Amino acid sequence: MQKTCTHCGNIFEITNEDLAFYDKVSPVFQGKKYQVPPPTHCPECRQQRRVAQANQITLHERTCDLTGATIISNHRSDSPFKVYQQSVWFSDQWDPMEYGRDFDFNRSFFDQLKELSFVVPRYAVQRGYDFDENADYTNYAGKNKNCYLIFDSDHCRDCYYSYSINSCESCMESYRLRQCELCYECIDCVDCYNCAFTQDSENCSESTFLKNCIGCKHCLMCSNLRNKEYYVENKPVTKEQFAQFRSLLSSYSRLQNARERFDKLKIEYPQKFMHGTQNENVIGDYLTNCKNVEQCFDCSDLWDCKYAYQAFDPLKDVMDIQECGEAERLYEDAFVGYNAHNVLFTTHTLGQISDIYYSSHSPYNKNLFGCIGLRHKEFCVLNKQYSKDDYEILVARIIEHMQKTNEWGEFFPIDFSLFPYNETMAQDYFPLTQEEAQKQGLWWAEKEESIYKGQIVKEGLPDDVRDFPETLCEKILQCKKTGRSYKIIPQELILYRQLNLPLPRLCFQERHRNRMLLRNARVFYDRTCDKCGVKFKTTYAPDRPEKIYCESCYQTSFA
Repeated sequence: MQKTCTHCGNIFEITNEDLAFYDKVSPVFQGKKYQVPPPTHCPECRQQRRVAQANQITLHERTCDLTGATIISNHRSDSPFKVYQQSVWFSDQWDPMEYGRDFDFNRSFFDQLKELSFVVPRYAVQRGYDFDENADYTNYAGKNKNCYLIFDSDHCRDCYYSYSINSCESCMESYRLRQCELCYECIDCVDCYNCAFTQDSENCSESTFLKNCIGCKHCLMCSNLRNKEYYVENKPVTKEQFAQFRSLLSSYSRLQNARERFDKLKIEYPQKFMHGTQNENVIGDYLTNCKNVEQCFDCSDLWDCKYAYQAFDPLKDVMDIQECGEAERLYEDAFVGYNAHNVLFTTHTLGQISDIYYSSHSPYNKNLFGCIGLRHKEFCVLNKQYSKDDYEILVARIIEHMQKTNEWGEFFPIDFSLFPYNETMAQDYFPLTQEEAQKQGLWWAEKEESIYKGQIVKEGLPDDVRDFPETLCEKILQCKKTGRSYKIIPQELILYRQLNLPLPRLCFQERHRNRMLLRNARVFYDRTCDKCGVKFKTTYAPDRPEKIYCESCYQTSFA
């Protein structure tokens, strides 16, 4: 079945397998199944709606609206709703049921849910504060110690300025690392130690500027190597030659020249058509240990899933999700998981949930419809308590009402977001100008609220990290590209000196986006293997300069 997206006008496909999935997740109330209809938006527009609900990396200083305490939050001080610090939000100092209301069948469901959404208080950031130690400046993170500006990250220690790193120690400026230590500007790496500017590599150490390497040590400017030591530009060198080359990188200007050299060098080597291992029957990228998966990215341990992005724990039978894990039968959800079952059209709800519909920020619940901020509740609609029978009767009537208003089956409209569009994940994957966003009725942050207070240093930074005065850690620096404020913290300076690398000239947000640009976009192309001619789908665009190999040819050539 072909459909036209009601948002962007593009044609997209609904398969028989998709229809079977919608039937599987359709809920039953009062003995009647309420069929989930096929989506009206294309996969890309559906993803845009979900990621527009989250601001992960932009933090602000504001006050808690209940205690008056100064707190760090991803909600701006001018947000049109109350924001509580986490310890208060999860306490008994307020009751989300006080905001409960009756459903009005003369109005649309989304209008009523939006009204509720903007009166129920929200927590300041999303992190495991009960398990954290000295990790106030983190978000979408948990069980971290001595960490600063890390996001979508767990079980880390002494890590800074990174995104989606897990079980790492003393790592900085990195993106999607697992079990790494003392790494800097590394992307999609596992089990690496003392590496810098390394991408798509595993079990490497004491190396700089690597791409697609495994088991390498003391290597520089290398790609597609396996179990090598003392190599520069894929050629063997002496220990003394390697040390001489590596010592040059403490200078910012020389490091930039090395970056440019490596960018040209690495495209001379063939690449595998997708990033991932131990997969069976998958179409996607950056996948591990997945089976029967289609159009999924940055996930592991998926089974029978489609349109899943950044799953953090195993998933089975899900479609159209963003950052969910340890769950089954999810559809159109974002940031949902930890023993979750039968959850539809819900966001930011983690922990022991089942049979939840159109709700948000409501952990440890079951049988909710259109609720916000509830905890340990059952049989509630719009934050109001009902008996089991009354709940089922009312929900059935609401769904029938939503079918008439064409709301049933749709995720939250994009303007439900609690954040300015240009502070959300959507701006990273679906960028808009201020004019485009405001034309769609979306909130836009015209003025930045910085967490850094103090005098901005205008003079340039020293070229070499060894010439950087420690007193400058007390000053505020200015990003040379965006003008945003940023600073160098003392722990960060220690790591730069330990790694013998120069200091950044850009703010964290710009550094983060530059790392994202080094990864393939979430777009598929039809290509053929440049060695054997077999056809496949890949995220490498046909006009890219690299040679792209199928799995078999790549393993044969570089195993």
